[in-house]
Amino acid sequence: MKLTYSFIIPVYNRPDEIDELLASFLNFSSKIPFEIVIVEDGSTQTSDKVIENYKNSLNIMYLTKPNTGPGDSRNYGMKKASGNYFIILDSDVILPKDYLDEVAAFLQQDYIDCFGGPDAADASFSDIQKAINYSMTSFLTTGGIRGKKKAVKKFEPRSFNMGLSKKAFQATSGFGKIHPGEDPDLVIRLEKLGFKTAFIEGAKVYHKRRISWDKFYTQVKKFGMVRPILNSWHPHTKSIAFWFPTMFSLGLLSAVILLLIGFPYLMYFYALYFLLLFLDAFLKTKNFKISILVLWAVLIQFFGYGIGFFTTTFYIRVLGKNPRKTFPKLFFDA
Repeated sequence: MKLTYSFIIPVYNRPDEIDELLASFLNFSSKIPFEIVIVEDGSTQTSDKVIENYKNSLNIMYLTKPNTGPGDSRNYGMKKASGNYFIILDSDVILPKDYLDEVAAFLQQDYIDCFGGPDAADASFSDIQKAINYSMTSFLTTGGIRGKKKAVKKFEPRSFNMGLSKKAFQATSGFGKIHPGEDPDLVIRLEKLGFKTAFIEGAKVYHKRRISWDKFYTQVKKFGMVRPILNSWHPHTKSIAFWFPTMFSLGLLSAVILLLIGFPYLMYFYALYFLLLFLDAFLKTKNFKISILVLWAVLIQFFGYGIGFFTTTFYIRVLGKNPRKTFPKLFFDA
């Protein structure tokens, strides 16, 4: 079967990001035809004027709809797209010139119905963005699951950089109403239906992520909050590893208290860990400031995720609360 590609990009009040992303499409080295489907999800700051600047150079379908969340917007875009293979991106990414060549070469050699790719930090990113990128992709923080593995099977793609066949989309009806968390939920449902996933190492994107510490904390806290909900929906996915950020945070607080009363030994382990983080970050970035910022990014990441995970677990498992009623902001229910 000949693959025809449609890029699906939901956007909400981010015309500047769409401008940068579309500009990166113009630099593609690939001669493979593709269309770009941009779904304006009820924005008050629309991207229509930006898109108008690219309509003569790129094959763009621009759709508008009421605000129903990124998952539903991706589904809407995939229903309207003409391609039989969808590449889903967030609006805050920039594509390397060989992105589509890497995807097409991999799928031609080893076809897969769902893939993910790594995220990296472009040289133009701010120091905070580079520090956050390290904390989200390093083996020392996330085991490298977001950007360092070789092309492997049973990878759990994320929608900032995800490929999905039309067949897989139709079999699953796409993304659910939860957000964040719609990505792993979809991948789990795909695997239950027998679809395979893979990681394409060469299909990287430059992912800006959040540009402030407050926004980063809010994001990772939500990541932690949705995981117990997903575990309740898909019990076989439960893992002690999801408790690590909570245990790390409680352990660090305990180490500080023990240090204050004259027992520094637990703090030695944390000091060693943060030293390893700093050295690894410095070897990768060659930048002292970014390496220091990495330590703060990792603290925010672990405390944010850990607090979110513990909070939802307590309400669901201990108090027996309904997550949709208790945490309505995590859902885009009709």
